[in-house]
Amino acid sequence: MRKPRVLAAMSGGVDSSVAAAMLKSQGYDVVGVTMQIWQESQTDPRHSGCCSLGAVEDARRTAAKLQIPYYVINFRKEFREWVIEDFISEYAKGRTPNPCVQCNRFIKFDLLLNKAAEIGCDFIATGHYARVMKDAGGMYRLLRARASAKDQTYALYMLGQKELSNLIFPLGELDDKTTTRKLAREFELPVSEKPDSQEICFVSEAGGYVEFLRKTAPQTLRSGAIVTKDGRRIGTHTGAAQFTVGQRKRIGLNIDGKPLYVLRIDPRNSQVVVGANNDLLRKEVRFENLTEHTIASPAKVKGKIRYNMPLASATLYPGSPSLAVFDAPVRAVSPGQTAVFYQDDAVIAGGPIVTAEDDA
Repeated sequence: MRKPRVLAAMSGGVDSSVAAAMLKSQGYDVVGVTMQIWQESQTDPRHSGCCSLGAVEDARRTAAKLQIPYYVINFRKEFREWVIEDFISEYAKGRTPNPCVQCNRFIKFDLLLNKAAEIGCDFIATGHYARVMKDAGGMYRLLRARASAKDQTYALYMLGQKELSNLIFPLGELDDKTTTRKLAREFELPVSEKPDSQEICFVSEAGGYVEFLRKTAPQTLRSGAIVTKDGRRIGTHTGAAQFTVGQRKRIGLNIDGKPLYVLRIDPRNSQVVVGANNDLLRKEVRFENLTEHTIASPAKVKGKIRYNMPLASATLYPGSPSLAVFDAPVRAVSPGQTAVFYQDDAVIAGGPIVTAEDDA
């Protein structure tokens, strides 16, 4: 009887390497694959996060240690079109993009899933901390990881039935990252001590994403005015794309000795609107709901508007766009970022934030 064949997406990091090793130890027929997505324009493609040239070397060594076949698939063109161009476009619109969500949506769990089918794989597996469960009604559900501090369902909210039915997340049942590191040592993986990457994978410039935009899309860094919420000009900036809602850094101004925060970005007039910290508090959040789940309206949920935010209670009103009303105000609702909502541990709604509404 043929073993189930799994395409293991290997980024060269500890998590995806341990995921591949766990699958091999569980008896799966594992094929390691790394996506080639770095761009010719990158200043240092060897050390620019996951799926970089340096990551390929680490993934190849891990695959050799596990004695599994290993391939590199060129997705550079598609990655530029779906992730990098979207990144630039969103900043040009005064929004704050989430490139990892875009990559998951269009590259990892679309193109890579199709590639898995082409080479005869039954499943695709990644090193994400998440779980998949089939409920009593036959629907697949995306669940939060056991290791709540490492849970990555926020960036996977868009996965539908087609994707979830073909996915394995080996790390989803682990207790924490310490367990993952321990397993990496037990499997004697060459990346067991490799630090986690915190970078945007296609940004290798010393100045971070701002310098990347300066080189690739200087139109997003047009200078303009810093104004108060009543329209009073109090300073200038060298590019609105340097800012996101809730930010204090780079403003360099205060009123009556009190710090100022970004409240809103007006790309058309190249204005950055600032105000007090309390001006950032909102209860209502509108977002594009891109999940397949049917939701009773209204529904009591818990949700978040950024990856590192604790879950907060809210009432969800599905629609186009959907509306979430939080029980208590949340801070710094940023258009372009992602809102994700749960019932128990299951993702039931999520999508890009369209706007925050005043509580009045």
